[in-house]
Amino acid sequence: MPRHIAFLRAINVGSHVVAMQNLRELFEDLGFKGVETFIASGNVIFVSPSTNVGALQKKIEAHLLKSLGYEVHTFIRTDVEVAAIARYKPFTDSEVQSAATFCVAFLAEPLGAAAKKTVMSLRSDIDDFHVNGREVYWLSKHRQGEATFSNARLEKLLKVRATLRGAKTVAKLAAKYPSSHG
Repeated sequence: MPRHIAFLRAINVGSHVVAMQNLRELFEDLGFKGVETFIASGNVIFVSPSTNVGALQKKIEAHLLKSLGYEVHTFIRTDVEVAAIARYKPFTDSEVQSAATFCVAFLAEPLGAAAKKTVMSLRSDIDDFHVNGREVYWLSKHRQGEATFSNARLEKLLKVRATLRGAKTVAKLAAKYPSSHG
């Protein structure tokens, strides 16, 4: 059965605090197996026979809305996809090493040409971007908390939902949950 990683938006941000044990139980309520959480920022690993990511996302979002009382946008990738995202090198090693921030924004769908152009128009001496599939890679000379770019700004510009994770977190997820398909 495929192993999935759900990247949740709005978990443990502001007043939306959810204990990881509760989050695991909410996923187990849906019949998922092997449920684990990875750091308290809304990364949930689970096994499901379903390969219909859209249906899984909707099922999880509906259950979390009902259980928590607020919207939790969910972005699912398989362990194979997370491994590929972790290996992907949109920037040089020296660029990454000199950056203060290197994040991946997870989207529900790949961006169209106009949206890609919008993202790339944000490039500056401080921030650089790269789009690949359903991910936007962001490299910044500023720390994330000091940056002018944010997840909220990306969503507003593109009129899509997204959630950001540090590239190191994605790499750690890929290492801890290696691809179950070779």
